[in-house]
Amino acid sequence: MKDLNQLLLNFNHKQNFNYDDFYVSKSNFYAFEILEKWPKWEKNILNLYGEKFCGKSHLANIFCKKNKSKKIEEKQLNDDIIKELKLFEIIVLDNFINITEERILYALFNLIDNDNKYLLINSIVPINEMNFKLIDLKSRSKNCLFAKIDSPDDDLMFAIILKSFSDRQITIDKKLIDFIIKRIDRSYGKIAEFIYKIDELSLKKKKPINLKTIKEIL
Repeated sequence: MKDLNQLLLNFNHKQNFNYDDFYVSKSNFYAFEILEKWPKWEKNILNLYGEKFCGKSHLANIFCKKNKSKKIEEKQLNDDIIKELKLFEIIVLDNFINITEERILYALFNLIDNDNKYLLINSIVPINEMNFKLIDLKSRSKNCLFAKIDSPDDDLMFAIILKSFSDRQITIDKKLIDFIIKRIDRSYGKIAEFIYKIDELSLKKKKPINLKTIKEIL
């Protein structure tokens, strides 16, 4: 993975899902490591979970590029897609929040089991804590591998903030990032909200980001 200094590249203002753009820290090391170990998983279904903006989709995209997986969103999950998924060895179900008909999800689980395929499910909460009504599905959801992305540690917060400013082509002093880290909530969502607001304020005022602006947002 890149050193923090290397993250100061001239990225476009968009999400970059490249391997080198993912910063590994204590918070996400286990999730990153278990994906790197594929196909040497103990079970064929892995549930990667953690709060919004924690990097689940980034890891899923890295995994797909490396292993030629079929990636779908939960809203795409229906009877027709189940038939199409039979052609792929690895399936990634991203942004799962449990709005799918349970019989369709159970059909996907059966496909994985019967054809010895692999499934990665990304969700905010672990699927074994979701209130499935189908008894067989509830039982099957507990028989998976689970990998949690924890709240960000200081190193990861620094990398996220630095990377977010770099994506917007904004230069910021590292001392200001340290100032932010000591005062912002340890949450991926709060970091994303802070970056959005400070970027918006900076564009409106057409002024560089300084300590006064940061204090105002915080």
